[in-house]
Amino acid sequence: MRYVNGMRGSAMAVLVASAALAVAGCQPSDGSADGADGGVTPSGAASSAASSPTPSAPQPGSTTSKPAPAASAPASTTPAPGGSAPTCSAGSLKATARQAAVRPAGTGTGAAVVEFTNVSAQTCVLKGHPTVAGAANGSPEMNVPLTVKPTGAATSVKVTPGGKAWVKLTFVQVQGEADGYCVSGSAPVLYPTMVVRLPGSGAHQVALDDGQFAECDDTVTVTAVSAVQAS
Repeated sequence: MRYVNGMRGSAMAVLVASAALAVAGCQPSDGSADGADGGVTPSGAASSAASSPTPSAPQPGSTTSKPAPAASAPASTTPAPGGSAPTCSAGSLKATARQAAVRPAGTGTGAAVVEFTNVSAQTCVLKGHPTVAGAANGSPEMNVPLTVKPTGAATSVKVTPGGKAWVKLTFVQVQGEADGYCVSGSAPVLYPTMVVRLPGSGAHQVALDDGQFAECDDTVTVTAVSAVQAS
């Protein structure tokens, strides 16, 4: 019996001693208690904390910079390829006139071809039907506008430097001999020159290469500007 009790006493002593050692192992050492962090940090946690950077919070009043937007390319001032040429100015053209080969029967002028030559160094455009006035006494300030009857479709005609374009004027023809007469009964009119005005390209005073403009009824049929020379 004493043997059994002795064993129990020894076992109890062993359990008490083990518990004391366990409690002692959980207490911080003297050095840890005096340390700055005041405890034991597991080695894995310390390694993870050292290797992971701490994100910095923005300071009050600070702004977050953003990438500057890419600069846009400056607008080009170069005309696009194939762009339209400018309308011919009055100063870029030289106008001459001759009696047409194909004209109404009679003794008057009948018809005239007006030729426009580009005397500038730049290609330009002519388009449309002209207006026509008879220059009384050869003076454009004393002109008499004629009634214009346009014929044919108007298209743009590019005229290169030195190039030419044409319009044809067909008058109401004077009939008979000497001073002649007009079928309408009005008197024929004689003009030393005509003033031909092109849309956007100014007025041009022209004289026939031979003779003067004789016509009836102050009426003329005009073609649109053409790149093909009229006869």
